[in-house]
Amino acid sequence: MGTGGHADRHRTGHVDPPDSGTRAGTPERTRTDQQEAPRRWRAFSVCLVAAFMTLLDVSIVNVAIPSIRNGLHATESDLQWVLSGYALTFGLALVPAGRYGDARGRRNVFIAGLALFTVSSAAAGLARSASWLVAARLVQGAAGGVLNPQVVGLIQQLFRPAERGRPFGLLGATIGISTAIGPLVGGALIALAGPQDGWRWVFYVNLPIGIAAIVLGWRLIPARPHELQPRESLDPVGVTLLGTGVVLLLLPLVQEQQWHSRAKWLLLLLAAGVLAGFVGWERRYARRREPVVDLTLFRLRSYALGALIGLIYFAGFTAIFFIYTLYLQSGLGYSALLAGLAMTPFALGSAAAAALGGRTVNRFGRPLVAIGLTLVALGLAGTVVALHFAPGHTAPLAAAAPLLVAGLGSGLVITPNQTITLSQVPPSKGGSAGAVIQTGQRIGAAIGIATVGSVFFARLAASGGHWSVAFRDALFVAIALVVVTLAAAVADVVAGRRAARDARAGQAPTTSRTG
Repeated sequence: MGTGGHADRHRTGHVDPPDSGTRAGTPERTRTDQQEAPRRWRAFSVCLVAAFMTLLDVSIVNVAIPSIRNGLHATESDLQWVLSGYALTFGLALVPAGRYGDARGRRNVFIAGLALFTVSSAAAGLARSASWLVAARLVQGAAGGVLNPQVVGLIQQLFRPAERGRPFGLLGATIGISTAIGPLVGGALIALAGPQDGWRWVFYVNLPIGIAAIVLGWRLIPARPHELQPRESLDPVGVTLLGTGVVLLLLPLVQEQQWHSRAKWLLLLLAAGVLAGFVGWERRYARRREPVVDLTLFRLRSYALGALIGLIYFAGFTAIFFIYTLYLQSGLGYSALLAGLAMTPFALGSAAAAALGGRTVNRFGRPLVAIGLTLVALGLAGTVVALHFAPGHTAPLAAAAPLLVAGLGSGLVITPNQTITLSQVPPSKGGSAGAVIQTGQRIGAAIGIATVGSVFFARLAASGGHWSVAFRDALFVAIALVVVTLAAAVADVVAGRRAARDARAGQAPTTSRTG
């Protein structure tokens, strides 16, 4: 009977407690956990600071674009690469870095990525030309991609399954806040430092934080566990195929506004062929050694559905900030600071709900994600209604309440979904498994910005420069993406309950015989 309940929780998307087989060593492990708990939470705090810094740089630069254009006389192509180049190299580095951390130890990889991020931030702030800034942003993105998988891997390493809800909740809050509050922080820095060179402080602010995190990370993050000492193959062919496929997939998406020729979409077909070759290679390679991506993880419904939900949701979620920033700054003439303030309700809601979601995900499982997606869809629909009745300069005030609702929903999506998705992944594969999810999120974000952005600019041109119309119609596309994500989550909940019901029905005769 107890075994059946354990199986039911797997099928319904709940996060399982530690295996009962560990109970023989419970007293000793409990004492060790009590001794190590303060240190591991301090180590995790360093990880959160580093993750916040790297994810903040995804959105903080948006509001600095006008200042960068004026300060460096940058072209539209230069500005596009400042924004999209970071996302491109970030996504490219995730999986190889996650695999390397799993195989060689996460602390050293974390520190190396953090050091490279800090140095490249300084280089970006010192940029004397647009090309210099683009190069620094490419390195900065790659460094962020090296660092972030180690955070997920360290959660898997430092915390047992039943304990991971809280750290994943804090990580989810960090993701939500960093994405949403980036424009506010960037706007405040530009307002304080001045419009001419204020954009440089968007990068300089990383220096003291990065240096402090390097020192604390080296002292607090545990070194590579002894059982991982044998050196493992890093699957260089698999890394090359995956990297090539990701670049071919992301490049036409991140350059969608700059490359006007339709021939760019042929790269997607080429990407599909390369990624198909990657899958074939990984299956063959896995017969002999550990591959860069363990494809057997996708046999777990919790992992496969969670990765899909993350990809589609980030397509809608990330695009919202892209079009809202354009609408407020270019359409309504808001300053960078005021545009950032307008997004604060979403950030606050996301932070509060992410912490709650992390604590309650073990109890509710995937239905919590479905509830969050419902709130996001309702909040965004409410934003459309609010902007219809209060267009123009009062729009941000009218949209504050529905954006708060959407933010609360988002906090119940990102954290619980990540916790459930990784719940059955062995700690030894935590870095690479988390990196695959993050890569999917980066691809989703690129797809969303390309799709929603295309609708935005097309409607702007067709309506004769009516920014509110363009924003409304683009927001409808973002809502549609959220609804598709909701459908996937609901399908998973229904399938999980059906599987649990079938399992109980199959065990009923056995139960009656054993009394």
